Amino acid sequence: MLVCSGQLGIGADDAIPEGAEAQSKVCFEAYPGASARGGYGRYRYRAPQTPTVTAREHMAGYMAARDAFIGTPSPASTLMIVSGFTREDFVFEIEALAAKTD
Repeated sequence: MLVCSGQLGIGADDAIPEGAEAQSKVCFEAYPGASARGGYGRYRYRAPQTPTVTAREHMAGYMAARDAFIGTPSPASTLMIVSGFTREDFVFEIEALAAKTD
């Protein structure tokens, strides 16, 4: 099992894109590197996830990015809405588990 702690939507260049969908894409694009180092495939994130947004209006953007990256059906998840993160620019964060299926 591979555990990915809270991943915020900040790029390698320290840029924070605007909106939950863009930040979600940054987060999901970071997972292949982590999963490759752990010997996991890119699309093996079928274990539970904990996505976190700062407002209900960010849910649709996150779900669009998730579905594009992972596909459907999506893994089990518990979406949380929080009042904020360490910087106001952040509107999305995710924790995820990966499990080898072979």
